Amino acid sequence: METKLNGRRMERVRRRCGYLFGIDVSAVGSRGGLSLGWKPEVDVTLRSYSQSHIDVVVEEGEGVRWRFTGFYGNPVENERHASWSLLRELGTD
Repeated sequence: METKLNGRRMERVRRRCGYLFGIDVSAVGSRGGLSLGWKPEVDVTLRSYSQSHIDVVVEEGEGVRWRFTGFYGNPVENERHASWSLLRELGTD
């Protein structure tokens, strides 16, 4: 989720919501900021992250494994080429 918060503040919010584990990417000024939280019974492995994405593999009980990618696309139209390039790169992994 886009937070527009710094990492420390986002961690406090995430923990208050009951997600003890997580990845928080600080906002730059008033742009962006991402957070992904999970509970202890879920195993999450970080694949990559940047100011505009968090990419993880999630393992649940009984060998259920899946990939989650949270993505924040650039709202400025003439800068979206970088967002599309990142999505293409993530899609080839």
